[in-house]
Amino acid sequence: MQGCSSWLSFLLLVAPQFLLALGIKMMHIPTDTQEENGLDKIPHSIKLIKKNYIYGNANHKVNVYVKVHRNSPFLVCMDISLSQNEVIDPTYLWIGPTGQILKGKSYVNLTATGKLMVLGFRARMSGSYTCTLSYRVFRNDLQAEQERFKTYKFMVYAYREPDYTYRMSVHFETKACNLLANDEFFEELKKILNNLISYLTCHIADTSYKCHSVKRPKHGIGTELFIVFQVNPFARGWDIICHQIPADCEDVTNGHIRQARWLIEEFFRRQEAFLKENYLNTPPIRYIDHSFQVTRLDNCRPGFGKNDITHSDCANCCVACDPGTYSPSNEVFCEKCTNIRIKHYGAKSC
Repeated sequence: MQGCSSWLSFLLLVAPQFLLALGIKMMHIPTDTQEENGLDKIPHSIKLIKKNYIYGNANHKVNVYVKVHRNSPFLVCMDISLSQNEVIDPTYLWIGPTGQILKGKSYVNLTATGKLMVLGFRARMSGSYTCTLSYRVFRNDLQAEQERFKTYKFMVYAYREPDYTYRMSVHFETKACNLLANDEFFEELKKILNNLISYLTCHIADTSYKCHSVKRPKHGIGTELFIVFQVNPFARGWDIICHQIPADCEDVTNGHIRQARWLIEEFFRRQEAFLKENYLNTPPIRYIDHSFQVTRLDNCRPGFGKNDITHSDCANCCVACDPGTYSPSNEVFCEKCTNIRIKHYGAKSC
């Protein structure tokens, strides 16, 4: 038990010193740091032309992904090539996903030049937006007149950012696997990590550890604790924050969990320095430098899911479930509905 007490004293020493050392840096924690695997990048699944315009293509549909509660970019009832020329007597007819004429609808901004913006986009607004452009073509002598038509189809989908959860693992060297000190150390470590991130309404979950004999390169056989835990942003109080800003709830929770990840990474990264500064002799349970590993796990809100094939342009997005599918929980994929035919996007039940 003496070894355990020594290590617990070390943890209690490290935690406040660590927080104090980070006191100034806390104001500058990166909230939009990109992950090593690129998953934290904001999805730009469509190529926006200048001024937030997306042009049509008469030969194929154009996929557009709009974040929920945001306005869509302007969908232009014209292709880029035609937009570089004079268009005589143009008229525009926009048809929405359910076959309704969009002119005069309160939830759209439709300009005189045929540009459409859908306001406050929701999952049920997803679907096909089609525009028919008619215009006149004259011969140089103005004697022959011809009316031409072009149709442009935009498939517009609502999407949300995934809810992030991090799975973390770390190794510690210990004297033996049958020590009661291992259990006490593990419990104390959980408390310290929870205290470290509690102000962010994040918490440690699904914790476990195993003890193994390990032969490391250029070392003899040692005994190591393999510790695994998850960090999620749904500790007590997170829903209060979301009630205040429901439109961007996942943006807030994801920002919090990024900060929590950074704090935990820093905590383990500084272990070796704290050991050297505060201990002449190595404590019986010691962090193995560079053993910290992290993987991001994604979850989608009900009514949304991922489909890398159908939505390859927005592979990391949680896109509104297609008609005929649904998602009742925070799973990553939409399920097929076998009982009834769901005709709308974003279904949460079958």
